Amino acid sequence: MKKNDSHTTILQNLGIQALNTMQETAGTAIVQDTNVVLLSPTGSGKTLAFLLPLLTLLDPEVSSVQCLILVPSRELALQIEQVWKKLKTDYKVNVCYGGHSLDTEIKNLSNPPAVLIGTPGRIADHIDRGNFKTDRIKTLILDEFDKSLQLGFHDEMSFIIGNLKKLSKRVLVSATSEIEIPKYTGVVTPTVLDFIVEEEPTNLTEKIVISKEKDKINTLFQLLCSLKSESALIFCNHRDAAERISDALNEKGIYSTYYHGGMNQDERERALIQFRNKSVSYLITTDLAARGLDIPEMKHVIHYHLPAKEEEYTHRNGRTARMLASGTAYLLFHDSEKRPDYISGSLPVLTLPAQSQLPKPPEFQTLYISGGKKNKLNKIDIVGFFSQKGKLEKGNLGLIEVKDFISFAAVKYGKVRELLQNIREEKMKGRKYKIEVARKVIKTEEK
Repeated sequence: MKKNDSHTTILQNLGIQALNTMQETAGTAIVQDTNVVLLSPTGSGKTLAFLLPLLTLLDPEVSSVQCLILVPSRELALQIEQVWKKLKTDYKVNVCYGGHSLDTEIKNLSNPPAVLIGTPGRIADHIDRGNFKTDRIKTLILDEFDKSLQLGFHDEMSFIIGNLKKLSKRVLVSATSEIEIPKYTGVVTPTVLDFIVEEEPTNLTEKIVISKEKDKINTLFQLLCSLKSESALIFCNHRDAAERISDALNEKGIYSTYYHGGMNQDERERALIQFRNKSVSYLITTDLAARGLDIPEMKHVIHYHLPAKEEEYTHRNGRTARMLASGTAYLLFHDSEKRPDYISGSLPVLTLPAQSQLPKPPEFQTLYISGGKKNKLNKIDIVGFFSQKGKLEKGNLGLIEVKDFISFAAVKYGKVRELLQNIREEKMKGRKYKIEVARKVIKTEEK
C-alpha cells in the first residue's frame, strides 16, 4: 500500500505509527489478487490487514453493499465494526447478527452500507427476505473461516455465496493453517500468505501450578491472590464449570464474572463490558473467548482445564503475549491428572506463597444508561452530562460504550452514589434517561 497523506492520517486515527510486515503484505495481495488466504496468529492485526485494502476497492459512487464480511460470532462482528469506524472513512458500515433487533437491521439496510458485517445465519436470513441487494457485492471476506466451519455454518455460507453473482475478490482469513477450503467458496488457486510460523510469540511464559485437591478452586484462589491484583482470563472446558468457578470466587471476595455460549446476548455483552472497563477483574470463560473478542491485552491466562486439542490451547494463549508484549500462561493440574500430549514435560512448576492476600477490589463500577445511538446519544453527550450535571471530574470516568438503544459507563466506585444523586432529576439532551448501577452476571448475592 502506498504511504500517502491519507494513509498516514488513517494510521494516526488508529494510534499506530506503521503497519507490520503481515499487514503490508496482505494489503498488497488483497488489492492485486483475486483469491487470497491470509493465515496469521491471534493478536497479529489481521482485522486491519483486510480492512485497509477495502479503501482502495470501494467505489464512493455506488450506493449499495460492496463488501460482505462473514464471521462466526457477533463479538467478532462488533470488533471489526469498531476498527472500521476508527478508520474514519466516509463509507457506511452495518453489523447483522442473531440476537440483534431484526427491525433495526432492516431499517439500517434500507440505506445500504458499503461494508456489511454479519454472522452467516443472520445474513442468509436477510438475503432470503430480500432486505438488501447482492448484485454490487464484489468483495467477500470470510474471517475466522475455520471457526465458522467448526460451528457448522456450511449451508448458510453456501447459500450466501451462491447469491453473490458479481464477486471478483475472495479473502479467507484464519489463525489456523490446517484448513480445508470447501468448493462452494469459489476460492481456486489462491495466493496463500502464511505468517503463523514467523509471527508466533516468543515472549510467552508457561508455568505449571499443582493443586493438592482434585477440585482446583482453592489453588486458583491462591494463584489469583499472587498476581498483584492484575486481571486474568480463566479458561475451563464447560459452561457449568465457568459459572461454578465464578460463583466460588465471588464468595471468597474476588470480583469475577463468567462468559459462555449458553448465555443470552445481553448477558454476554454485559459480562464483556464489565471486564473491559475493569468493573470485574477476572473473566471465567469457555473457548468461546479464545479468539474474536474485543477484550484488553492480558498479562495472565489461566487454564483451569486444558483443552483436548493443542490448537485451542494455542488460541487461548493468544490472548496474552500479543505483538511485543510479554505474558504468562498458568496450567492448573492435580497430581493424578493426565496431561495432554502437547504439554511439554519440562515446564517449570510455580510454587504459590503460603499467605494469601485478596486482590484489590475493582476500581470502577458500571452504570447502565437507557439510551444509545438510535436515541442520538454519543460518548461526548454522556461525558458532558456526567461532568456538568453530575459534577463528576474527568479522572473519575472510565470506559464508555454506546450501543444502539443502551449505553454503559465506568465510574470510580467512590463517586457512583454522589453522581447518581446529582443527576437523579436531570435530563440529558432534553430527555430523562434511566441511569443506574448495571446488574452483574453472577448468581451469588452481591457483597
